[in-house]
Amino acid sequence: MHASRNRATRVEYALPREVASARWARRLTSGFLGHPAMPAGVSGRVDEAVLIVSELVTNAVRHGNSRCRLRLSAASSGVTIEVHDDDPRTPTVKPLTEEAVGGRGMAIVELLARQFDITADRGGGKTVRAVLAGT
Repeated sequence: MHASRNRATRVEYALPREVASARWARRLTSGFLGHPAMPAGVSGRVDEAVLIVSELVTNAVRHGNSRCRLRLSAASSGVTIEVHDDDPRTPTVKPLTEEAVGGRGMAIVELLARQFDITADRGGGKTVRAVLAGT
C-alpha cells in the first residue's frame, strides 16, 4: 500500500455467503486499518471498526441471502465502513432491554458510529454504512 498519511485510502473485498466471512472481514479490516501508511487518526478506531464490520458482515451473510461486499475507506477525518448485500430489506435497530438474548448488534453499531445509514441500491439490495470519526 502506497498512501500518504494525509490522503484517503480505500479497499474493497468480496466475501462469500459463509459464516466464516465475518472472521475474514475482521482480519482484513484489522490488517488494512493497522497498516503503517494509514492516515493519522485512524489507528484509534481499529477496534470499533472491527466490531462494526463483524456485525454488518454477519447480518449480510445471515439475513441478506447472498455474498456481500465490504468497502473500507480511511482518512484523517475517520473511517467509513460499507457492506452491500442483495437483500432489499432494511435491518432494524431493536430497543435494548435486559431480557433480550440477541438483536443488540445494530444498536451497538448505531451507538459507535458518528453517522449510520442504509441505502437501497439501484441494482438491487442495499448498502449499510457506518462512519467513525478520526481520533
